Amino acid sequence: MVINLSTEHTLVSNWIAEIRSVDIQKDRMRFRRNLQRIGEVAAYEISKVLASKTIEVQTPMGMATAKVLEEQPVLTTILRAGLPLHDGLLNYFDQADCAFVSAYRKHDKDGSFEISLEYLSSPEIEGRIVIISDPMLATGASLVKTIQYLREEGEPKAIHIVAAIACTVGIEYVRRNIPTATIWCGDIDDEITAKGYIVPGLGDAGDLAFGAKIQS
Repeated sequence: MVINLSTEHTLVSNWIAEIRSVDIQKDRMRFRRNLQRIGEVAAYEISKVLASKTIEVQTPMGMATAKVLEEQPVLTTILRAGLPLHDGLLNYFDQADCAFVSAYRKHDKDGSFEISLEYLSSPEIEGRIVIISDPMLATGASLVKTIQYLREEGEPKAIHIVAAIACTVGIEYVRRNIPTATIWCGDIDDEITAKGYIVPGLGDAGDLAFGAKIQS
């Protein structure tokens, strides 16, 4: 299943417009905050489909019944670009466990690249709900490889993917390789360059959030 949070106009589409804008992108703090806000809305929407249980709560005036999450998810993100989006999810799923994966494109001189995974810090994920955030779902290669890497540690019972902007090419790649995953995205673009960048996209989310990196 794929859910585009910009299908109908909400504040999400306003924030998407801002993270795309070359003028507003100059405000690095606002760029990060907009990614956080997109993550917060995604967390709220995902919470609607998660199982709940009813508990009793003691108030100063008596007992109240309330619905709460049946279980906490594992929030997973890809370093470093995914951190602001992850923070937004964690603001709402504030009792969740967290996992972090280092995955990046290792480029060759001919312009091709492979996905390099060098670090994983994760709680137990066997039989748990995993929500993985990455601001740009471009080719889908890094997400699929990351999920395959996580599955070596245990098999989640459900996988949700959160992206600020996704490309149809990447969505189809994920659906072919991880067919049970649900994809939540702020917006969807249809074009991708030969080097794997989404058009119109927004550029390099990691650089915009944290500054340009040294390429080696």
